[in-house]
Amino acid sequence: MLVIALVAVVGAGAFAVLVSYRVKGSASGTAAAYFEAWRRGDVGGMARLVYRPPHDFAARHHGLTEELHVESVTLTPGRLRSTGEEAAEVPFAGVRRLTELGDWPFAGTLRLGVRDRAWKVLWAPETLHPLLKDGGTLELDEVDVSGAELVTSEGDKIPHDSYAESYLKALEPEFARVRHGWELVSKVPGQPARQLLVHRPEANVERTTLSRHVQAAAARALDGVEDSAVVVIRPSTGEILALADRLEDNYSAVRDVFPPGSVFKTITAAALLRNGLDPAAQVRCPGTYTIPFHRPFHNDGEVDRGLVSFADAYAYSCNTTFVEQATTRLTADQLRETADTWGFGRPITTGIGGSCGTMPDTDDPDMFGADAIGQGQVVATPLCMAAVAAAVQSGTWRSPRLLSEAEVRRIDGLPFKDVPMDAQVVEALRGMMAAVVDHGTAADMGLPAGVAGKTGTAEVEGEQSHAWFIGYRDDLAFCVFVRHGGSGRQAAVPIAERLLNGL
Repeated sequence: MLVIALVAVVGAGAFAVLVSYRVKGSASGTAAAYFEAWRRGDVGGMARLVYRPPHDFAARHHGLTEELHVESVTLTPGRLRSTGEEAAEVPFAGVRRLTELGDWPFAGTLRLGVRDRAWKVLWAPETLHPLLKDGGTLELDEVDVSGAELVTSEGDKIPHDSYAESYLKALEPEFARVRHGWELVSKVPGQPARQLLVHRPEANVERTTLSRHVQAAAARALDGVEDSAVVVIRPSTGEILALADRLEDNYSAVRDVFPPGSVFKTITAAALLRNGLDPAAQVRCPGTYTIPFHRPFHNDGEVDRGLVSFADAYAYSCNTTFVEQATTRLTADQLRETADTWGFGRPITTGIGGSCGTMPDTDDPDMFGADAIGQGQVVATPLCMAAVAAAVQSGTWRSPRLLSEAEVRRIDGLPFKDVPMDAQVVEALRGMMAAVVDHGTAADMGLPAGVAGKTGTAEVEGEQSHAWFIGYRDDLAFCVFVRHGGSGRQAAVPIAERLLNGL
């Protein structure tokens, strides 16, 4: 039953119409009776006060109530005013309360006139609602609303221009739940439909592992640097704190692999350390080294450093040292097995997919030598190399993830189990990576205290080299990659400096 509250009554005595003594009733009395019947939901009583009501008078009233899911109507009549000797009108305001959309105010005019010697309501569709004039209709439509909002780990919105948009947009369908919204629409023949009210449910909110301030710092560090990416991981948990990706040509820092260059020397160093080579051991770093009966390898600029400690050979990124030591102390299988321990050769279940990298088998000494310095056949993703840096910091390789562990399992499947690293190897690598920043290839670049890392410059045939820099500071590990950026020191380290100093 439609409940109608009559807020005010027609001001009696405010206006009087002089008509023949034979005219039944008065304008004010008829108006008051009509509003009272409307208040009660007495459509039949309303119709008896109307001059020649249309045959569908009751159907129109009941239909509008049912169509719009009207719970109640509040009416506030104004003052009766004369519009002629036998004509009058009462302006009124009303509020319909709709179940799905709440209060919907409207205003109308009740017109009256003397017909058949009696005061009658001169009804038209716009008496019910002004928008029903000229064949207009009012429709309540159900609309499907699906959406998801991915936010930071703190529950904040993802920073503007985060360079993570493509990853987040691809994730949204995983969390979008279809919900029903409503809209009230006015339709008039010959005119475009007009939306009057709308209710859209809020999108489903899902937290990622992205840190608001780390993501913002990573994005701003990449401003102005095209074809570049920064991946930041929390070593203690594997959570991806920042994923800023400006790589072009549809390349992805999470899924696409590139020659890692000298940052792969971290893996080769791990294999040599595990094989017994001490960081303090004196090793040769000639400008050129030739694998016996095979091809020569050169340092950058063919710099000859003579005898240096193994730790300094890493810090100075001596190609010749690593080729000689790898080809004389290791087999290709041993290097590949070490790479696999550190994440290579396996998918990474981040919630958005991902891979690490590969080092294919080889029995060619030249290819093995090239692989040992991150050239040859070995390839890696920036995500993979960030995970390597994180494993050095924490002593455990953990599968990086962008979502909660439960959501990662639902979307990507079970992650690879955590892999504890050899404690002595990890301790030695920490010292060697610190030496890179202290006096090696990343020295004097403005990096804050406590940073350890490794630069990389990966040659690409016929094109400019890729620039890399991996590292960590406290419980934060990172990989900076600039595709065809040139030198790791010149192109990648400055991005890391802006990132770390921006935190």
